Amino acid sequence: MRLSLAFRHAHRSHAGIRRSGAGVKVLNSENRFIPVNSTVSYLQAREASSTSGTSETVLSFKSHPRKNDGPLYESAVGGLVQRSREELEAIRETNPGLKPTLAIIQTGEDDRLLEVNKKMAGKIGLNVMQICLSHQCREEEVIEEILRLNEDARVHGIFLHLPQSFLSKSVRNAIKPQKDVDGVSDLNVGRVVLGDQRDGFASPVAGAVLEMLARHDAPLVGKMAVLLGLEGPLKATLQFLLQNNGVMVQTCQWSSKHLQKRIMDSDVVVFLETGHKGLPPTWLRPGMAVINLSSALMEEQPDSWEHRAEAEAESSAGVGSLSAALRMQHVVRSSRRWTQEQQYQPWRLRPLKLQPLSPVPSDIEISRAQTPKPISQLAQEIGLLPEELEAYGNTKAKVHLSLLNRLQHQHNGKYVLVAGITPTPLGEGKSTVTIGLVQALSAHLKLNSFACLRQPSQGPTFGVKGGAAGGGYAQVIPMEEFNLHLTGDIHAITAANNLVAAAIDARILHEATQSDRALYSRLVPSVNGVRCFSPIQMARLQRLGINKTDPSDLTPEEVRAFVRLDLDPEKVTWQRVVDTNDRFLRKITVGQANTEKGHARQTQFDIAVASEIMAILALTDGLADMRARLGRMVVGSSRNGQPITADDLGVTGALAVLMKDAIKPTLMQTLEGTPVFVHAGPFANIAHGNSSVLADKLALKLVGEEGYVVTEAGFGADIGMEKFFNIKCRTSGLTPDVVVLVATVRALKMHGGGPNVTAGVPLPKEYISENLQLVADGCCNLKKQIQIAHLFGVPVVVALNVFKTDTQAEIDMVCRIAEASGASAAVQCHHWSRGGRGSVELAHAVKEVASQKNHFQFLYNLQDPIVEKIRTIAQKVYGADDIELSPEAQAKIDYYNQQGFGALPICMAKTHLSLSHMPEKKGVPTGFILPIRDIRASIGAGFIYPLVGTVSNYPQNLM
Repeated sequence: MRLSLAFRHAHRSHAGIRRSGAGVKVLNSENRFIPVNSTVSYLQAREASSTSGTSETVLSFKSHPRKNDGPLYESAVGGLVQRSREELEAIRETNPGLKPTLAIIQTGEDDRLLEVNKKMAGKIGLNVMQICLSHQCREEEVIEEILRLNEDARVHGIFLHLPQSFLSKSVRNAIKPQKDVDGVSDLNVGRVVLGDQRDGFASPVAGAVLEMLARHDAPLVGKMAVLLGLEGPLKATLQFLLQNNGVMVQTCQWSSKHLQKRIMDSDVVVFLETGHKGLPPTWLRPGMAVINLSSALMEEQPDSWEHRAEAEAESSAGVGSLSAALRMQHVVRSSRRWTQEQQYQPWRLRPLKLQPLSPVPSDIEISRAQTPKPISQLAQEIGLLPEELEAYGNTKAKVHLSLLNRLQHQHNGKYVLVAGITPTPLGEGKSTVTIGLVQALSAHLKLNSFACLRQPSQGPTFGVKGGAAGGGYAQVIPMEEFNLHLTGDIHAITAANNLVAAAIDARILHEATQSDRALYSRLVPSVNGVRCFSPIQMARLQRLGINKTDPSDLTPEEVRAFVRLDLDPEKVTWQRVVDTNDRFLRKITVGQANTEKGHARQTQFDIAVASEIMAILALTDGLADMRARLGRMVVGSSRNGQPITADDLGVTGALAVLMKDAIKPTLMQTLEGTPVFVHAGPFANIAHGNSSVLADKLALKLVGEEGYVVTEAGFGADIGMEKFFNIKCRTSGLTPDVVVLVATVRALKMHGGGPNVTAGVPLPKEYISENLQLVADGCCNLKKQIQIAHLFGVPVVVALNVFKTDTQAEIDMVCRIAEASGASAAVQCHHWSRGGRGSVELAHAVKEVASQKNHFQFLYNLQDPIVEKIRTIAQKVYGADDIELSPEAQAKIDYYNQQGFGALPICMAKTHLSLSHMPEKKGVPTGFILPIRDIRASIGAGFIYPLVGTVSNYPQNLM
């Protein structure tokens, strides 16, 4: 076997590394990074990846052409650098300005290895980051640093330049395999052994050895190699790669018996010096390839450097340069893999099997009989990344809003709204239709679909209505977790709302009992002898026209204007809330304790989901927007009639902190394992009645262009659907593709003149026996709701939610009348008893109608006067002849116009039990005047809400 001079007697030492101090060195001013993906590293069985990253057959280490213009390894390094640079440029075509980063963790502050890698990285266009730990650092500190880098999206490679004593199994396996560019984790070593490196990396040092030998003059098949002084992953990787290419390998330590004979009998020696040991020249016979890895690992000893021959130094330097080049190639490939992970991923949804029983068991029995998938599994199936998930137990998780940035270029899916006819007090099953539809779409038609539902309030859950997880074999599971607490969003809203209420009363008290100077000292305290304004206080100063930044510069008049909101206790509009049916809190007196110094006032509690903060949560599009909306909330008026906001109170930051987790939608699943977002829960009669904009936007990206997002609007189409179109769609900019209008024979009979339906009381006989006349007469309400949807230019599919008491003649009549009234399709649904299979016909109809172009439009122009917007809704949607404003309502309109709020959309607070303001009027009432008792404004949420008739923010029907 003939070897070139560059490989003969090659061993060399570098100076030992002094390690002290601690710190981080970031060696590039550019802060933007590129993600990437890759395929194969170097050797697999008889194949290896070429340095360009494409897989090609290794020629059994046959002869390669040799350059004559420099050391042999330089051509290999140059080729690696060139191909890595080209690969990075290709990445930058779709990710301009991004720059992958290699993070080096070491003990001490020796920069030699850093400089080698930094120089190589600079040739390619990468960043290098150095983290210096002390020699006395503990294993836990190393792991903590690794875990931090694992979660840093800017870092695409982690290199542990640590003493062998630090490289425990726990430390090595703490690195995410996709960032383990040095191939030290057990997973990456195992991938080498199994010959599968498509998703992993082999050691760059081992790769450098193989690269040098591959450029040798003679094949290595059948030759003998000795690995001396090597340990851990490097030894295992190099041993396998050599054996896999036909080389017989012996491993030994410097203390091994018969070491000299083993060395002299070998054709290749790869060694790592320890202490001051080296290989005596007399052991190295002519033609032997000797490669010292100490250079690449920076482990050489200083006293041996000067004795190395030029050829030895050249070969040793070659391993260091090649390993650095390969390491950078791994960083580029890691970033490419990361880039590909960031792109939209096709779903791999595995539905859960459903075996419906007859008779249908109770909802809780059905829910508990099904074993949900781990939420992490569901998230993976629908293309969520692990870092985008925040698990709350095993069956629910928050989803991070960063998903919107990751999939910002992904086209939205189809947007489906489920609404209903005017309901009975029992509800007509919009939630079950929603769940049944997505189960049919995903589990049976194999189409991506997402349900977006509101979180139920404890008020109805513990009242007569019950939970909102669906029912029968169309449920969100586990239903107990869905209905009770979930991930605490409503509790966060309650805490934030009541913090504002507490701040209001505290401010009124302090302003009434303290001087301007004392208030100023409270609001702008001296900290360590320094006083300064907070950002929110600076904003208030600007609103007051005070352009000063030093607290000591304010005049007494300016101090007074700054510290005194002068809130009128009689004009406080902000109420406390509780998410429980506590009717005795509808009117209370606060401030009766002696400590409140006689500052008592009457106030009230609202139901928690009626809080403006809930409406803000449902309509916001991100944290910054939510904070701005929270700051704009008007809590009352000053004695001179000026609106007082949460920003004026100085609580906006605290509110945003309380809501920072609530803003993230909660991921759950249906009985058939299809995904559901649960987020926000405003009532539809006293608020806008829809789940969050954010949940819809996230779902529309996740389902892909051919998928479906099915969301539900509360109560009848006259309420929830109208607000969905006029408020939610204005805010989100989203356009619906189809409305699914839910009807029941039971509700139609009620609208046709049937007896009253009362929750908790058995249904009258008219509802459990066939009565075609009542059904026909009641279809007037169904026809009216179809017409309301058509006002917005959206096609309608009627879903008849079938009960076991319905007859086929009644079902056929409803479907026939619905289609004659303008519905694009009308189908019967049996999801309650059959699950998704019972809604397959509905799914087909939705798919067909959603594919057709519609002509969506809003009902009114925002610039129309407030009165005209209210009148438009009353006449076109409810069928009223006109509206009647109370003096108080007219005064509020004048005030809101004066304050510049006139261009906000309208959110009517009206009974859900009738198209009119009179709950007892069923069918399609006509000839009535709609009374507007009062008008209020949710400036943060962004709408004005008139109170129609006797509707309350603490609905009596919940009690």
